[in-house]
Amino acid sequence: MSNGVEQPVNSFTIVDAVTIFGGVALFARWLLSTSLGRQSLAHSKPRRNCMAPATPILLFLAWLLGGGLLLSLTLQIMGNAAPWQKAFWGQLASSIGSLGVVVIILILAKLDFARGLRGLGLRLPTAPKDLGLAFLTLLAVWPLVLAAMSLTILITKKVSGGEYEVPQHEALKLITEYPALPLQVLLVVMAVVVAPIVEEMLFRGLFQTTIRSYLQRPWPAIVLTSILFASIHPYVSHWPSLFVLALGLGYSYERSGSLLRPIFMHALFNGINIAGVLTQQPGWI
Repeated sequence: MSNGVEQPVNSFTIVDAVTIFGGVALFARWLLSTSLGRQSLAHSKPRRNCMAPATPILLFLAWLLGGGLLLSLTLQIMGNAAPWQKAFWGQLASSIGSLGVVVIILILAKLDFARGLRGLGLRLPTAPKDLGLAFLTLLAVWPLVLAAMSLTILITKKVSGGEYEVPQHEALKLITEYPALPLQVLLVVMAVVVAPIVEEMLFRGLFQTTIRSYLQRPWPAIVLTSILFASIHPYVSHWPSLFVLALGLGYSYERSGSLLRPIFMHALFNGINIAGVLTQQPGWI
């Protein structure tokens, strides 16, 4: 289960309308300049590495099972503590487990990738450029994410024959249920910092790189990694929109060669969603 927030904002405002218009314009420009996307990754180079095929799977299991185990143990240790305190320490333990996985990935990248961390795509001098282009790429992808979510809601309503509301991510539920400031600050840090770093290192950095090494083509690797990324999230109704988001994350990685770009995109996406909840809570306006 992902500890990120990846969930499109459900409310629609004038700002959303302007954002969608700008995003559609950027996406249309991309289509026209890349022969409808066919030439979009023509010059993308694979990342040379000697990583074992099982490495991404083992680290994924360590992240998934280790984080869950730490969370469960922490909740047991806390005993009769207040609910928000149990949530705080549980989420903190899970975050520490995620950061441990990040450290392992950095060590392995240093050893297994040609040019080490630079070969993985971690180049700090490019961070300002990556941040700006991450914003523009997310803007272009945003209308497609909303369209996927809207289509999912429409189909679900037709199938169920009734009203349907997109379920809220667990982190957003915690923010809504427990207004304690320490917990909210921790959840923001998890959503905007921890989750984007560990998930992009795992899925784009390791899985996508490994799949591309065997398939020798970027788009199949992006698609397969995006399917895996979407499927780890608990709500099936989120999968189509998360798949579309992941396509944008994977494309930005292959297009730029920088892992910072999808990390920034992921952080911005989560930040937008969590800000939508926080600004509706007393004391955050």
